[in-house]
Parts: sequence; C-alpha cells; structure tokens
Amino acid sequence: MEIPAKGLLPAELMLGIAHIDAQHEAIFYRIENLKASCLDTGELPDHVADDLLAYLAEHFASEETCAGEAGVSFKEHHVKHEATLAALRHWVDRVQSGRADIFSLLRYLEIWFERHILEEDQPFARKVLAARPPAAD
Repeated sequence: MEIPAKGLLPAELMLGIAHIDAQHEAIFYRIENLKASCLDTGELPDHVADDLLAYLAEHFASEETCAGEAGVSFKEHHVKHEATLAALRHWVDRVQSGRADIFSLLRYLEIWFERHILEEDQPFARKVLAARPPAAD
C-alpha cells in the first residue's frame, strides 16, 4: 500500500511555522507507514519503530531550537518531550517483547500525537509567532 507523503496533516493541527508543520506531516507519514507495516503481520518491524523514535527526537530538538531562537521558554515542553520519548520506547519494548500488541501502540501513537499538537504545540507556536518580529512587506 502506497502512503502519500503529503496531505496527512489536518489543517486544524497546523501551527503556522512551516518547518515544524512539515515535520509534523513527516511524523504522520511515519505513523501511517508503521500502521501499514504492522497491519498484515501484527508485528512491529524494528527499523520502522527505530526510524519513528529517531525522527521524533530530531523533531523535538528542532522545536527546542525554534523556541530558543524566539526567546521562548521551553522547559516544560522539553520535560514533556522527554517523557513522551520514554513512554514510546517503553511501548515499543513491550510490543517487541510480546507484553503488548502492536495495535495498542498504534492507538496510543495516533491519540498522543494529535493531542500533543493541540494541547502543547499550538500554545507553544502562538508564543513563538508572537515573539517574532513582524515580516517586512
């Protein structure tokens, strides 16, 4: 099954920060690829899980850089990112060891990601955008 790389990020989840929105779309793409990889076999391919976790860590670092450039505090958001990575690694370990099924991880991922954007990233983005100087016309 071919997963489109574009058009996966719903408009209501966009932040208005182009590179962060592009990364969010890439995360949705990775989640969709993970689902496609797992649905037929019910197993979690290590390389797909590793790619998602590595990309999330990269994305979180990018958000932190964005905050620093805008002079926006990132302490609380950083703590949530660290907790998220730990929770996701825990879920992946549980699935890989047979203590949880892949479908639980997939449900967790989808719900967590949308909720994170709505509850954490959108308020963060408003602060970043407010801190930026107005664009010259």
